[in-house]
Amino acid sequence: MSHVIRRKIDRARPSQADGAPGVDRCWRLALARAAREALGLDLGVDRLAITRAGLAEILDSAPDRALVALLDGPRGGLGALMLSPAVTAAFIELQALGRLQSQPAPPRRPTRIDAAMVSGVIDKALACLDEALAEEADFVWAGGFRYASWLEDVRPLALILEEEDYRVLTADVALGGNRTGQAILILPAIGRGDRPAWSSAEVEETAPQFTAALAAQLELADCRLDAVIGRARLTIGRIMALKPGDVLEMASATVDSISLETLDARGVARARLGQKRGMRAVKILSIGPQTSRPAPSPEQSVLPGAADAATEAEEEWRAAG
Repeated sequence: MSHVIRRKIDRARPSQADGAPGVDRCWRLALARAAREALGLDLGVDRLAITRAGLAEILDSAPDRALVALLDGPRGGLGALMLSPAVTAAFIELQALGRLQSQPAPPRRPTRIDAAMVSGVIDKALACLDEALAEEADFVWAGGFRYASWLEDVRPLALILEEEDYRVLTADVALGGNRTGQAILILPAIGRGDRPAWSSAEVEETAPQFTAALAAQLELADCRLDAVIGRARLTIGRIMALKPGDVLEMASATVDSISLETLDARGVARARLGQKRGMRAVKILSIGPQTSRPAPSPEQSVLPGAADAATEAEEEWRAAG
């Protein structure tokens, strides 16, 4: 019954599902609060635009010499926050001098020290955003991100971020003393975060809280899956006779048909071998019970050249008891 009520509530909130007014108001408040509490700066957001864009469009429109902070998000999601040189300089001046200089420093390429000095302000703003979005639908895609690292240039984002649509929050900020700049928050358009916890006044949950808590714990449990390319069946004697240079035949092995299996060798999915960001990876092609490929007979598992040595080793092993 509770899931029926949940669906009805979700349908009643269509305006919040696409970034307004929830994240619009909350990101303004988060930026201002972080600047005030971390730096003592009265930062104002003059304008905030929320758009959707592809990765190429984002790279083309990035501010020159921007400080690019990489953000880690829920379930492996990656985002970025770009600070224009004026914003970066203001944050650093307040920490180094305790005040803003009468004249802004000339724009320059950001450094590792710059990134270290502004990372705390970035995390503070993201934490404030989480708090403000606690009961908003936008929390699903805008919540749970934190500072991870920085880039000297915007171009490596093309290799780090996924080729997908992003929500881009471009904030034109006032820093005081007629100084202005931009803070551009870039997050995956498809939400990977948890559903916000609606208040009990909005919906009365009928499922026992114990059941919900248990389900949440089970969803976090680890489950090992092995990616099996092929199998070979060998006698103990042949295993003991193996030496560098021997070749094992796997007639049915192919990178286009890999079986994802549980610890008891039960196939649960079919996949294809590949790579992602320089790491080995598998792409799932189908889900469901899979028929495991039978391992070849021992006579077919090792090339003929190793047969004599394997037989002798097996006899020696048996003689040794």
